[in-house]
Amino acid sequence: MFSICPNIRRTGAIALAVTSLLFIGCTTVTTQSFRINKNSNVESSQIAVGADFGKYDRLTAEGMGIFFPEDAAPSKEDQQRTRQIFRTAFLDELQGYRIVESKGPTTLEIRPTLIDYRKSSGGDAQYVRRDLRDIANPGSLVFLMELVDSESGEVLARAADSASVPTFNIGDSTITDWDAVQSAAERWAKLFRNFLDENLNK
Repeated sequence: MFSICPNIRRTGAIALAVTSLLFIGCTTVTTQSFRINKNSNVESSQIAVGADFGKYDRLTAEGMGIFFPEDAAPSKEDQQRTRQIFRTAFLDELQGYRIVESKGPTTLEIRPTLIDYRKSSGGDAQYVRRDLRDIANPGSLVFLMELVDSESGEVLARAADSASVPTFNIGDSTITDWDAVQSAAERWAKLFRNFLDENLNK
C-alpha cells in the first residue's frame, strides 16, 4: 500500500548537504554529489548529478519517518494519526501516477521524513539517518521527501520545506492542532506533487 506519511529559521533549517552523501557498506564508502535545483517551488531542492528519471513509470513508498527529541515527542497514537493524515493528503495529490507495492527496475521509491527538532537540545541528530544529520538542527522543523531508486537505494533527488509549522502535543501544556497538521499535510502534498511533476515530466 502506498503510504506517504517535513518558518522557524529559514537559514539553516533546511540546509541540506550539497556535495556529499555517504552510503556505507561493509568496506566501501561511495560519495554522491547533488546539484541545487533553483527553479523548484519548494524551499530546498537537490538533484543527484547524473540522475535519469526517464526509466521510471511507477511509484512506491516507505511509511513516513518521524523524528522528535526523545523528551519532547507526541504519543505513538498522535504520531500514527499524523502519518495517516499525510498518507491521505498525498494519495489525493498523486492521482495519475501508477502506485505499486513492490520494488522493481522502473519503480521510484518516495521516502518521506518529518524532523521536528524545535524542542531539541542538540544531541538528537544521532537518531536520524547518518546522511540526514545535517538537517536535524535544533530549533527547526523540516519535511523532507527523497526520490530513491527502489532497487539500488540510490537517492536521486531531495526536496525540503519548513514553511508550515503545526503544533504537536509534546507532553507539556500544548495540544496537537490537528487542523494545522491537516493544512500542513495538504500544502506539502501539493508542493511535492509539483516537485514530482517537474522531475518525472508528468
